[in-house]
Amino acid sequence: MACGDDGKLSLDSIRDSLIRQEDTIIFNLIERIKFPINPTLYKQQLPPSNISGSLFQYLFQETEALQSKVGRYLSPEENPFFPDNLSDSIIPLTKCTPVLHPAAESVNVNEKILDIYINQMLPLFCTEADDDANFATTAACDIQLLQALSRRIHYGKFVAEVKFRDSTDEYKPFILAQDRDALMKLLTFEAVEEMVKKRVAKKAKVFGQEVTLNDSVEEVKGKIDPLLVSRLYDEWVMPLTKLVEVEYLLRRLD
Repeated sequence: MACGDDGKLSLDSIRDSLIRQEDTIIFNLIERIKFPINPTLYKQQLPPSNISGSLFQYLFQETEALQSKVGRYLSPEENPFFPDNLSDSIIPLTKCTPVLHPAAESVNVNEKILDIYINQMLPLFCTEADDDANFATTAACDIQLLQALSRRIHYGKFVAEVKFRDSTDEYKPFILAQDRDALMKLLTFEAVEEMVKKRVAKKAKVFGQEVTLNDSVEEVKGKIDPLLVSRLYDEWVMPLTKLVEVEYLLRRLD
């Protein structure tokens, strides 16, 4: 999907990728909720004084800088949370025909994702307590989950591109008029969104089951509440994806 093969750029191929990404998000969420919120991780000031910002921000920046060295952010599917802190890649850029419009590079909602994640998502899924023995593990789970969420949400660029190609005449007037509301309405399919919410809830129920060798079926509490996963998609993942689609389309004719 990254580049080069327009024949594979279709709503079906994108939908398949988004469905697979649901698995990644749910599994990473199950891993994250093993730990409490650990609010000390996200405080703005934390010793030692040579660390700028919170311990979590420091760990996240260093993780992205290392991953950048080996080419993670050469892919249009990946969007950094700290773009000003990236290292140059030691991996050469692959020569290929870009799939997305160059304006895609300017569409990045990770600052909003991070704020929502810390202030709204974590309190929804995790209890509030500090577990300083697991700060590093907690942060690693946070980073993996945030990167999975970011990848899924920014996949809206690919969704918008294929929709624009399929219905250019329908989208072009609204893009020229810079009409955000009209574009958002055009991109919204409530029946599809309801199907996604039901699917991720069902996956959460299945993935969160305790597997035993006992033949008897016992109703036990799962590792994660399926309704919360459905809410995650309803209130944040899908709206932010559509926001990315709109922001991309507004720049599509630049």
